[in-house]
Amino acid sequence: MNRLFIAEKPSVAKAIASVLGIVKSDKGFVKTKSGDYVTWCFGHLMELEEPDAYLPDHIPTSSSGKKIWRESDLPIIPTDWKLKVKSDCKAQFSTIKKLAQGKDIATIVNCGDPDREGQLLVDEVLSFFGNKKPVLRYWAAAVDDATVKKAVTNLKNNSAYLGMKNAALARSHADWLIGMNATRAFTLASGRGGNRALLSVGRVQTPTLNLVASRDEKIKNFKPQTYYVFKGQFKAKGKIFTATLQFSESQPGLDQEQHLIDANAAKSLLAKLKTASAAVVSAFSSKEKEKSPPLVYSLADIQSEGNAKYGYSAEKVLNICQALYEKHKLTTYPRSDCQYLPTVQHAEAPKVLSALKSFHNELIKIISCATPGLKSKVWNDSKISAHHGIIPTQQKGDLSELSADEKNIYYLIVKRYLAQFYKSAKLLATQIKLNVKNELFICNGSVILDPGYLAVFGDIENEEKDESSADEEEQQSLPLLREGESVEIIKIEPVTAQTKPPAYFTEGTLIKAMQNIYSCIDNPSYKKILKDGDGIGTSATRAGIIAELRKKELLITKGKKLMASDKAFALLKELPDLVKNPMLTAMFESQLKLIEEGKISIKQFEDKQISFTKDLVNTAASLTIKLPSSVTSATASSGSTCNKKTNSAKKFVKKTRKR
Repeated sequence: MNRLFIAEKPSVAKAIASVLGIVKSDKGFVKTKSGDYVTWCFGHLMELEEPDAYLPDHIPTSSSGKKIWRESDLPIIPTDWKLKVKSDCKAQFSTIKKLAQGKDIATIVNCGDPDREGQLLVDEVLSFFGNKKPVLRYWAAAVDDATVKKAVTNLKNNSAYLGMKNAALARSHADWLIGMNATRAFTLASGRGGNRALLSVGRVQTPTLNLVASRDEKIKNFKPQTYYVFKGQFKAKGKIFTATLQFSESQPGLDQEQHLIDANAAKSLLAKLKTASAAVVSAFSSKEKEKSPPLVYSLADIQSEGNAKYGYSAEKVLNICQALYEKHKLTTYPRSDCQYLPTVQHAEAPKVLSALKSFHNELIKIISCATPGLKSKVWNDSKISAHHGIIPTQQKGDLSELSADEKNIYYLIVKRYLAQFYKSAKLLATQIKLNVKNELFICNGSVILDPGYLAVFGDIENEEKDESSADEEEQQSLPLLREGESVEIIKIEPVTAQTKPPAYFTEGTLIKAMQNIYSCIDNPSYKKILKDGDGIGTSATRAGIIAELRKKELLITKGKKLMASDKAFALLKELPDLVKNPMLTAMFESQLKLIEEGKISIKQFEDKQISFTKDLVNTAASLTIKLPSSVTSATASSGSTCNKKTNSAKKFVKKTRKR
């Protein structure tokens, strides 16, 4: 008896079919040498019914045939969730169903991507047509031949991934509850204000938008403050070095940030310091330190790096990573929120390095100097959940097939991986504390003794500065001194500076802020909850959320700067705080993880979301939202998920038929 492999997308089906050996290709599926069949989805073939499906038939309809939105119908709370096949995916659904119910198929293999949504999108298809046959789970983080062969021979019982399916299902239900009801409720409230506009509300997009708008407000209202920094230039053992005055708590004229803002206090302090004939070393330390290689990339990290280094949008970096994974097979699954690697993969390092060496002429020296036996802190099973960090595969590729942008991102990924097989960098960290008229001057210096992994990144000095964010003072070579030793004062003078406003968000920094949302919260208890959670959105959805906000003209860009539009401010002004609060979304994600781990049920989670949805509807019912006449609703684009991806499937079938 044979197996039916159901992949999430045509590219994964192609990789599996190629490994199993293709005998025949047909419309929507492939038969392999082993007698197994391989078919595919186009992402989600199924979708939840619209709210109209849960309303009585007698409700009036608009000219477009949609039921008219009425406050009396809210909230709409399904008791029996209705699922349907997407209108343009019916043909492929029928193909999958026919194959799965065939007498020659004994076992079905779920080949969804290795995450919650990948688990659900195949499971929901099987559930919809009432599959009774046993189901196995294919789990692979890459589509190169070596990874696919390993996954095909190590299939697990699909029931082991029930928690992931439940978490994805709960997420879709809660998003529907909040998004559908809140959008209708606040849109109706705008109608009562005389200027009805579609006010789209979402559990992730609204707090994300508020993050940007709040930052914009801080920048707009910021008032720069002049302050004084005292720099001293000293000489000892033939070396001139600079040290900075550390103000004592009793120093007059300090603000809450310990900036000296009082001009008279600065003048008085300078007069005192100028009477000093020499400085005395109050403390001296010099010791070797090790700096470990940076971890490999998660999606958020590579998006942030790609934006900072090349100006790429988060969505562009995701698309590049997806192409490196699917099209070129040179990197592992990109939609990962993890920067660590499972220890079992350490044994594969020699094969990966060998593959890289075969076609990386530019990096051949660096690859040759790598030591595959080294084990950095990146290898840590306790840090691995559904995914691991993004790394190169064992695929032997051709760099000439990569675009310039693809090559840029690919090299970032490769170098981070190579750094794991180099020793830690060794630094000589020196600190000198000087007493000048009972005032403390401190300088820190760091000299590279052994570059270690820094050699991977080429320009050692600049790379070290980038890694540590060290200023020029910390790069100076300092003399060896002893406590009590006298040091010559060349000059001491105050330097005026101005406090700076927070920086505008870029796509890269917004991705990181969504992931590490706790850093934007002042309340200690909320901060801890958010730090323990997963932030806003997921690694797979954050770029799309930002892109959607830009599409709706709620976010605008100027160069790399990302800002909220006037339309966004008008919308946010009318929404209640509980909708904009990022803590609620972070808690939402942490609850999904509990479902995934089997610690709470879907019902327990959904009951909370139903209660929250009712509160939102009640809040909106009490509002009359008056929007500026310039604010209009953004029309969501209509597009066919299946039609967009059918071309790649046709190419696959056409190519394999020739075999």
